[in-house]
Amino acid sequence: MSQGKVLIAAPIHPVLAEGLTAAGYQLLPAEQVTQATAPALLAGCVGVITSTRLQLDRALLDAAPLLRWIGRMGSGMEVVDVAYAAERGIQCYSSPDGNANAVAEHALGMLLALNKRIVVSSNEVKAGKWLREDNRGTELEGKTVGIIGFGHTGRAFAKKMLGFDVQILVYDKYKQDNMPGYVTHSTLAQIQREADIISFHVPLQEDTVHYFDEKFISGMHKGFVLVNTSRGIVADVNAIRNGLEAGKITGACLDVWEEEPLERMSGPKRAILEDIMKRDNVIVTPHIAGYSREALYKMSEVLLKKIVSI
Repeated sequence: MSQGKVLIAAPIHPVLAEGLTAAGYQLLPAEQVTQATAPALLAGCVGVITSTRLQLDRALLDAAPLLRWIGRMGSGMEVVDVAYAAERGIQCYSSPDGNANAVAEHALGMLLALNKRIVVSSNEVKAGKWLREDNRGTELEGKTVGIIGFGHTGRAFAKKMLGFDVQILVYDKYKQDNMPGYVTHSTLAQIQREADIISFHVPLQEDTVHYFDEKFISGMHKGFVLVNTSRGIVADVNAIRNGLEAGKITGACLDVWEEEPLERMSGPKRAILEDIMKRDNVIVTPHIAGYSREALYKMSEVLLKKIVSI
């Protein structure tokens, strides 16, 4: 028995495609779907699988009168008007547990590469330079790591840090129970007072826009490394640039940006971004922290289990 049509507007693993087909859904792959072409494609669909490509706002949801569910590859439900979807009786599913490990590994990898000057020294050796003293690294052992946001990715990152003999301070405005024994549930003020490393793992919502700003930096008691693998707009690029310039931010690992891809950023913000990226104590990647091959499978499997249980 046919369950109806499903628009596939994001890369998925075959396990999800095969599972939905077996459950009776007819899949409409749309690799080049855009906000402009989505209304026509969604008109006859009962479901949609999306990532960050579409903004499922009120207008787009109104173009899909048959829609029963939305599956989000990854976390971050800011791409969906969840409140309006609820009014319409549309179920919304995400899969943050599917890519949490990938994000945690990436954050750790960036941090190690920064502290050990791996990227800089590798490029120098390839250019014929052999500069050992200039590339003396910094160890993680003995440092204090402040994790802001302790959902799936924050917990996964803390678990990775456990083996480096660091003190792990955790602050989460909402999740304050079931803390593992190897972390210390702290206040934001304590993190700002003690942390050598700040790593953001918060969702994008009204109270996290520019969470990291000039005021946040001024509250830090010592120089620190910034890691952001959450959402770009969580950290104000102007504050990052000023913090690096003043030496308060001793290094930055940035996987996410206020506007993506970066070609969309222009004007003063573009100049600030270029100033940030040219620095040796900054490592940047193109929003790929949760983009591992394994995560694609895990997120697909998580969504399939949630969707077929409807």
